[in-house]
Amino acid sequence: MSIADIKAGTEHKMLQSIEAFRNGLTRVRTGRANPAILDTVHVDYYGSMVPISQVANLALLDSRTIGVSPWEKNMGAKIEKAIRESDLGLNPASQGDLIRVPLPAMTEERRKELTKVVRGEGENAKIAIRNLRRDANESVKKLVKDKLASEDDERRTQDEVQKLTDRCIAEVDKLVAAKEQDIMAV
Repeated sequence: MSIADIKAGTEHKMLQSIEAFRNGLTRVRTGRANPAILDTVHVDYYGSMVPISQVANLALLDSRTIGVSPWEKNMGAKIEKAIRESDLGLNPASQGDLIRVPLPAMTEERRKELTKVVRGEGENAKIAIRNLRRDANESVKKLVKDKLASEDDERRTQDEVQKLTDRCIAEVDKLVAAKEQDIMAV
């Protein structure tokens, strides 16, 4: 493995960490309804657990209500039960073939709680990025030890990896700030 491979692999993994964090943020509930909130809910479908999106259509009925239309009639009760038992605190109601999932208005206390959750997730993403930096630096040190790279290459690579790390952490901070602002908006 060369220094270029280490840098490219580290950058790719750091960008993946940011993307995973961005996807995780879509599951954090703001005041508005978003079908992505239900992405983590799985339903028993003939013995296997599958995401709701694989057994029903998800749509926004209005700004605070998600509509779930099961593809099979017998799945309605299972979907309703799965949503109710999820840790999302939602209470679905059936109306014929349609399951309405109203999102309750958020209190100030709940908003502050969610900003803490977002900050915690942001910190986890930063830790993942820092761990990738550490792994890259250790890989470069191993190359120097094995006489496959010079100490100058090591310092230069460590500086470049640090700059990449700083950029990625700044991106995470920006995402956290944007999500906090979104959560606190009434």
